[in-house]
Amino acid sequence: MKLLINEIFYSLQGEGGRAGEASIFIRLSKCNLSCDFCDTDFHSGTEMTIEEIVKIISIYPCKWIIWTGGEPTLQLTDEHLEAFRKLGYNQAIETNGTRTVPKLIDYITCSPKKNIELIKSKIPFVNEIRMAIKDGDIIPDTAELPIANNYFLSPIFDGDKMNMENINYCVELIKKNPQWRLSLQLHKLIHIE
Repeated sequence: MKLLINEIFYSLQGEGGRAGEASIFIRLSKCNLSCDFCDTDFHSGTEMTIEEIVKIISIYPCKWIIWTGGEPTLQLTDEHLEAFRKLGYNQAIETNGTRTVPKLIDYITCSPKKNIELIKSKIPFVNEIRMAIKDGDIIPDTAELPIANNYFLSPIFDGDKMNMENINYCVELIKKNPQWRLSLQLHKLIHIE
């Protein structure tokens, strides 16, 4: 039951509905998309057992794991999740929505990139939709997306720097489409991992 891990770190959730909360990030390798704005090296990684992962994360006082990637659903199963659940961890996932999410996930963030019309059939309900947006992008009607508690637009940064054109564009989109909310990448603004 090994997972190919890109990195594990402890920080604050930087965006979306849980922004500012302490979280253990477990970034899995592999992705089924190649987005031009992606800031993650999802090709490399180290195979680790559940026991090896637990040994690393057990030093942190937090009980929230965020499974991120790459695309976590390429590796993550309910069998993996059950092992962490038995240890008292709550578990969130950040997914592109192109694959079904394991049932034992407690909080789903879907960041659609491509094939938006297929996402609703794979994941009918999520806690939040978080769309990465650059100036000129068209946002889908929320009826085309999974039902969500929150719909966020996240302006694409230039590396770690704010891109004011993208931010201003998102602000105007939200003013015209008030069912959406703004989510800035706080971790980049305050320079934490």
